[in-house]
Amino acid sequence: MKLYLAPLEGITGWIFRDAVNRCFGGFDKYFVPFIRPNQMGHLSAREKKDILPEHNQNMYTIPQILTNRADDFVRTANKLKEYGYSEVNLNLGCPSRTVVTKGRGSGFLAYPDKLDAFLGEIFESCDMKISIKTRLGMEDPEEFRRLIEIYNKYPVCELIIHPRVQKDFYRNMPDREMFGEVLPKSRSSVCYNGDIFTPEDYQNFIKDFPDVQCVMTGRGVLADPALGRRIRGGGDANKEELRRFHDMLYRGYCEEMSGDRTILYKMKELWTYLAPAFTNSKKYAKKIKKAEKCFVYESVINELFEKEETVTS
Repeated sequence: MKLYLAPLEGITGWIFRDAVNRCFGGFDKYFVPFIRPNQMGHLSAREKKDILPEHNQNMYTIPQILTNRADDFVRTANKLKEYGYSEVNLNLGCPSRTVVTKGRGSGFLAYPDKLDAFLGEIFESCDMKISIKTRLGMEDPEEFRRLIEIYNKYPVCELIIHPRVQKDFYRNMPDREMFGEVLPKSRSSVCYNGDIFTPEDYQNFIKDFPDVQCVMTGRGVLADPALGRRIRGGGDANKEELRRFHDMLYRGYCEEMSGDRTILYKMKELWTYLAPAFTNSKKYAKKIKKAEKCFVYESVINELFEKEETVTS
């Protein structure tokens, strides 16, 4: 079984991916949050840092591209090739309204004929492997019957299916019935993505779908950065490992970002997921949320790791 770390915009940047890989491992591929091609054809400073080879050492890293313009996709893919990448991923799954209203991400799924023409152009023009991360459609899972016919026309190296529609966002249960129905129809290898938060979730999934050889998880890793390792039979994250993981992230953000507010925004986002891993988590979650200066935050974190234990210990 292969395990992939999902791309989560604003969260799983290179600092996060590097910390997960070095502290816990467990993943075969690490996906870069989407690159949005701009009119000038240049990568932003953030995008460059995210894909630099020196920031992705000892990881099989796949950049993701978000666009509905074939020329933008091809130009960006060629630029990524210059950095040494041989595979790129097309984002057809992002449910954000700001993305969807522009016909990108899962919004592109509402225009199957345009999507078909787009795929024809990029597969003809790119000499790189192209995988696709997709939802089932915009409003109705039945839309995927048409979409799978389109995907099957092209040499998609891997089809990553999140079995929700755009209007679900991350609510409701993944539609595994539709997933199971279209699974044998795909000419590409299929990776499942959706609500794998624990090793038990993973085991229950493979019981139902023993033929699926690849699973992607994202939000589950925010709450448990050792999830990949645990799925593979390894141990829970202990307090010392979580301290090391935290310190790598915090140090990385302090070096890359300026201003306490910006740094603490990133760390507070992490703790909304990670806090329940500790005893008395609500008490410390409140203190972390109230911290407005890094020195205050550091004091709270030192107290947390000194006085509390992980829930699993």
